[in-house]
Amino acid sequence: MSQAEAAVVAERSELAEVFAGLTTGQWDAPSLCAGWRVREVLAHTTMPFRMGPGGFVWEMVRSGGRFNPMADRVARRDAARMPAGELLRSLRDNVAHPWSPPGGGAVGALSHEVIHGLDSTVALGLDRRVPADRLMIVMGSMRPRNVAYFGADLDGVRLEATDLDWTSGAGEPLRGLAQDLLLVVCGRKLPPGHLSGASAARFTG
Repeated sequence: MSQAEAAVVAERSELAEVFAGLTTGQWDAPSLCAGWRVREVLAHTTMPFRMGPGGFVWEMVRSGGRFNPMADRVARRDAARMPAGELLRSLRDNVAHPWSPPGGGAVGALSHEVIHGLDSTVALGLDRRVPADRLMIVMGSMRPRNVAYFGADLDGVRLEATDLDWTSGAGEPLRGLAQDLLLVVCGRKLPPGHLSGASAARFTG
């Protein structure tokens, strides 16, 4: 098992423990994914464990070949159909599932788990830190096309992690934990108090 594959298993396992401790109110609280509650986020990340290739093609056809609308529709559907405990079991039973996004490999799978895990834990105000080695794998894989995909406007901003030796970009410093800066790269608006610098308000929701 590669380092990235082991990291995926560890991240899913730890997130399962986090989700196991949530209250009903936390399951229904907004995440950092616009329009999704925490339960929709988990429905989305566990979707590949429940959907085979044929099902994926069918759902894509139903959504006119557009992935984002398909993912949104299926996440909302599954979150409405499946109790929180069933969503949690879907994660726990598949921590070693070999799924990865097309062309992304194990690093892509790790990025998927880490980013969406943060969508929930940061929104809920939980004090969970993604281990540094996993963060560095994910952040080291980020390319301009990733920023473009998420629609993040980072012009004139230099990202500076306060907990890891990591920087990106050029311009006015924007400082925060590496995991919070990862969310900035992914186009998320963070809760107040996570970022510092002259442009912090621009990335705060």
